[in-house]
Amino acid sequence: MAESGLVIVDKPAGVTSHDVVSRVRRLAGTRKVGHAGTLDPMATGVLVLGVERATRLLGHLMLTEKSYEATVRLGQSSSTDDAEGELSEPVEVAIDEAAVRAAFAGQVGDIMQRPTAVSAIKIDGQRAYARVRAGEDVEIPARPVTVHELTVRAIRGVDVDISVRCSSGTYIRAIARDVGEALGVGGHLTALRRTAVGPYVLAVARTLDELADDFVVLPIAEAARAAFPGVDLEETQAVDVRIGRRLSIQIDGLTAVFAPDGEFLALYEPVGPSLAKASAVFVG
Repeated sequence: MAESGLVIVDKPAGVTSHDVVSRVRRLAGTRKVGHAGTLDPMATGVLVLGVERATRLLGHLMLTEKSYEATVRLGQSSSTDDAEGELSEPVEVAIDEAAVRAAFAGQVGDIMQRPTAVSAIKIDGQRAYARVRAGEDVEIPARPVTVHELTVRAIRGVDVDISVRCSSGTYIRAIARDVGEALGVGGHLTALRRTAVGPYVLAVARTLDELADDFVVLPIAEAARAAFPGVDLEETQAVDVRIGRRLSIQIDGLTAVFAPDGEFLALYEPVGPSLAKASAVFVG
């Protein structure tokens, strides 16, 4: 059986997240592989995959913040808000650097963002992108997201390079679209690279070719310690966890708990003062 843990992939452009999962399934020799949040085929960078028992961590990891580097092109809109869609006729853009920076600054903070129509969000049980491909006009209601930080790194004519740190569920394509609309010239995304998913950064990511030569799995205990606050239990408490009992411990949020020998046992969540219950148990 393959080792349970996470595989941090540096996804190449031109392949889907599912393509990466399929490749890792072959490398790991198991069907039990999943990913914590997709990347569009155009995008590159950090894609977190879970193997065996660690697939159950992925739903929790999907809620963590993410970081990106991107390029926005002003003067053209896109049917998909990125370079892979149908582009409008370009308009001449008189670049006012202060106005451009102000438009991007307007995307920072707690905002209501309208997701791009070709997203994986489900509408009446069907993915939005499938409805668009079937010829439907899809309008997804705006939802709250948080852009913690957005830095304009360079303005190169109509191309603007940005860095973004944001909550899960934020669409960088939508930022490109909304900035273009705010400036009255249209805008779309031409490049996107995810540099971090929570604590997992590009520095620890491996390409698919590198994984083919040396298949490295971050053990599930290390993965849990990196992503969540941790509590090391006494043996009697570890026994309680194995049978799903509540624990008399003080925690502030979702927390990984470990046996005295370092084995990762479960994720626990607070239910009252000095009391926590199991959110997900990873041992029998």
